[in-house]
Amino acid sequence: MRALGAAAAVTAAGLGYARWEAGSYRLRRADVVALPAGHDPVRVLHLSDLHLTPQRHRLQSWVTDLAGLSPDLVLVTGDIISHTEAVPLAINALAPLGDVPAAFVLGSNDYYEPRLSNPLQYLAGPSRTDLSRPELPWQDLIDGLTNMGWHYLGNSAQRVSLPAGDIDLRGVDDPHIDRDNYGLVSGPTEGVTIGVAHAPYRRVLDAMADDDLALIVAGHTHGGQLRVPGFGALVTNSDLDRRRARGVSVHRQTPMHVSAGLGTSPYTPFRFACPPEATLLTLSAPG
Repeated sequence: MRALGAAAAVTAAGLGYARWEAGSYRLRRADVVALPAGHDPVRVLHLSDLHLTPQRHRLQSWVTDLAGLSPDLVLVTGDIISHTEAVPLAINALAPLGDVPAAFVLGSNDYYEPRLSNPLQYLAGPSRTDLSRPELPWQDLIDGLTNMGWHYLGNSAQRVSLPAGDIDLRGVDDPHIDRDNYGLVSGPTEGVTIGVAHAPYRRVLDAMADDDLALIVAGHTHGGQLRVPGFGALVTNSDLDRRRARGVSVHRQTPMHVSAGLGTSPYTPFRFACPPEATLLTLSAPG
């Protein structure tokens, strides 16, 4: 009985910590050599997987305060909302960044209402999204962000003008639910081009790397969400390998950043050894 009681106490403490960690938002900074020689540095704020709901007041305030970083470019890689009433909350949280050149894609949780599921299913491979679930107001989300001046990159491309020079952006709709069509924007690059996707599936990453993009950014993985110290992420919920579940890495000689994200599903508000994060990437030239 003592052993059972001790195990129950350890489990309860672990769950309590994981619940606390899910709200311990962090700003990470990373330097990435991704620009041609002589190019001035570019500071990119990468946000992902906010999963906003009306209850997540602290997250909304924390995101609003990021405007104080004064980035050159903002990229948001999907799963912005997780509730039918979250669109105005997302717009309000991101509005202070409205004057910054910015672009975004959507993820499956922007399209469909979340539901309770067995978390052990993720150990068997990428989850399957039930496309019969009720839809969220994703078109309102697109309209709200584009009215703010942001660019929607769902299977489309856009050029943005920054103080350091023009940058081309290419994005795909969510590969996790097979909405991606990179062929619509693929081809040779001119100047600096950044690829943007929600879920880092290799078919998309390979195609972007083959086009010699300067950088690829993605989210979706939550960094594994539950990581084992000394081992790392257990899953990526995609076909990306576990070692690259978060942070800066290289895919076929192309720099890539996968965000661990800021939120979780409303039904699994836990993180362990994987704090929620936004990242300020400083892109620079060699040397």
